[in-house]
Amino acid sequence: MSAPVDNLMMDYPLTITQFFERSRRLWAKKVLSTRVPGQPLFRYTYADFAARTQRLAGGLTALGMRRGDRVATLAWNSHRHLELYWAIPLMGGVLHTLNFRLAPRDLTYIVNHARDTIVFCDASTWPVLDTIRKDCPSIRTIVVMKDTPEAPVPPGALEYESLLASATPAAAWPQLAETQAAAMCYTSGTTGNPKGVVYTHRAIYLHCLAESMTDTMALSERDVILHIVPMFHANAWCVPFAAVMLGATQIFGGPNPQPRDIAGIVQAEKVTFVGAVPTVWIAVKELVEKEGYDISSIRMIPSGGSAVPPSLMDVFEKKFGASMMHAWGMTEMTPLGTISRLKSYMRDLPDAEQLAIRAKQGYAAAGVDLRVADEHGREAPWDGTTMGEIQVRGPWILKSYYDAPESADRFTPDGWFRTGDLATIDAEGYIQITDRTKDVIKSGGEFMSSVALESLIMGHPDVLEAAVIAVPHPKWIERPLACVVPKAEAKGRLTEGDIIEFLRPQVAKWMLPDEVVFIDAVPKTGVGKFDKKVLRERYKGWQAKDG
Repeated sequence: MSAPVDNLMMDYPLTITQFFERSRRLWAKKVLSTRVPGQPLFRYTYADFAARTQRLAGGLTALGMRRGDRVATLAWNSHRHLELYWAIPLMGGVLHTLNFRLAPRDLTYIVNHARDTIVFCDASTWPVLDTIRKDCPSIRTIVVMKDTPEAPVPPGALEYESLLASATPAAAWPQLAETQAAAMCYTSGTTGNPKGVVYTHRAIYLHCLAESMTDTMALSERDVILHIVPMFHANAWCVPFAAVMLGATQIFGGPNPQPRDIAGIVQAEKVTFVGAVPTVWIAVKELVEKEGYDISSIRMIPSGGSAVPPSLMDVFEKKFGASMMHAWGMTEMTPLGTISRLKSYMRDLPDAEQLAIRAKQGYAAAGVDLRVADEHGREAPWDGTTMGEIQVRGPWILKSYYDAPESADRFTPDGWFRTGDLATIDAEGYIQITDRTKDVIKSGGEFMSSVALESLIMGHPDVLEAAVIAVPHPKWIERPLACVVPKAEAKGRLTEGDIIEFLRPQVAKWMLPDEVVFIDAVPKTGVGKFDKKVLRERYKGWQAKDG
């Protein structure tokens, strides 16, 4: 009988403990920074970070945190938040990042549903927590982080630096299974209550490796990363985890960073990697064009959440020397799903063709299985025109929501997660998001992409932002209403006719918006995405033109 050939490799658990220990030994001299309003960047080394994280771990033990306890953060992007990112899961707790921009009702529901026991909050976000804490009986301890030196500590709360100073550093990390919960985030709750997504150590571990691949985000020790994506949003795309693994220089945006803060830090610190939603980059573009900041050090701007207008990509690439790249994913996917990079043989295509490819959301990252399917689960052809729902599976994609049995219909019988995003997929495997299922416009039996119309409208030189929603129509069921924000210099001058004539040569006649309304700003969600449900509510009584 021959010797067995299977299972001859070590059963080595894929936990982020290995990444922390590797970082502590290899990158001690590298620097981490946080923007403090009105002051120079706060800077310290990875050695300082590791020592403080070990102290924090000891402090968590002293506070009575047990394995599996949910420990919440209500905080801006900062070095202290990074310490919590690591100390909580390293000690077997579950990092639960809370979005302080949510309505108090939603935030109360999330804290109670997760049963958070300890909450770490910034002094500047304390008023948000103070509003809801009486309705959250699971919270037994609150620790306040002074994000400005003069910030007071509320009565009854502990102070973060004092906790660290009195703590005995953790001498050793507990042995954890790779299936152990490490972190959790809640979806925005656009339909029904928010839903919890729990990330395992294994999922984060593999996600870090995937983000670091050359053909995804190519993160490396040489990068200078500016964190603008909120650390409460899908763990800032898990970049803070990958960056510690790699030893990259990291800069945290601090409280409420504005376009001037972003442009100034990029110029001064020679930032190479910074992600944010398109609305942020629209504002940065306006500032850089007016004031001439040098942002050419940026090698990559991954942007997702909503479609990046091709015109915006073109300006950043050709005018600013900063490459903008589409990425797509979801909280339920840890969140990386696709990345839009040109294949090597596409580099010789005309600029316009390259831009058209880059404007798509891209192909699936290694580790993600992806298909576009109809309502019966039949896979759509790779023809670039047949629309269907994106469905995914893989080692960092959830298999069920936390304590939400009513959400079982989000998963197909053969094990795929139904994203709710509608898309096409072309012969090269690039997907193009056409809409969310709730945002697609159904007009006269045809499906119309609000996202495509928005991108085209935002290509108008006098338009700052645009959102397109469906309004009822007596004949066609629904028709598109374009909600447009003019640039400051174009207010009062830009007309509905200007928008329609700009679109006319670019789309079929039936896709032209019936009407254009001019607004001061497109409402945003807590992470800066266009919030169309607010617009739908605002214009629910709108009477579309007959015709």
